Amino acid sequence: MQLVELIEQAVAGLGYELVDFESSPRGRLMRIFIDRSPGAGIAPAADEVSQGGITVDDCSAVSNHLTRLFTVENIDYDRLEVSSPGLDRVVKKAADFERFAGHEMQLKLRVPVNNQRNFSGVLGGMRDGEVVLTSEGVTYAFAFDNVERARLVPKF
Repeated sequence: MQLVELIEQAVAGLGYELVDFESSPRGRLMRIFIDRSPGAGIAPAADEVSQGGITVDDCSAVSNHLTRLFTVENIDYDRLEVSSPGLDRVVKKAADFERFAGHEMQLKLRVPVNNQRNFSGVLGGMRDGEVVLTSEGVTYAFAFDNVERARLVPKF
């Protein structure tokens, strides 16, 4: 089993979802971002994090669980960081593009469209395997595989 799959399964078992996973070269630092599981019906929207988002206790519980799991699985690392995804959370999964429809987003494409790789606008969800984004009155549909990076834009 791949490390990301192992982490995702362990985090899901605790009632959270794995939002993002980063590791340094050679896996010495592992950075894990968690959120409430959308299946539990308590996942906050991007602007509702303060009313039910991830707490320090949540991060501590996941960290303790993963530390024990990594010991059992003989996974070698130096430092483990568990955090909330923040207000400018990364959006990676197709289900998340649906979940956060209506929110402002910035995205970067792998291959430029009209000589442009960076776009920002209001997310329209997914349609036929494409990410729909409305920017300055123009609606774009980008192939899901062409999205290199996407983040929500927090509103204050």
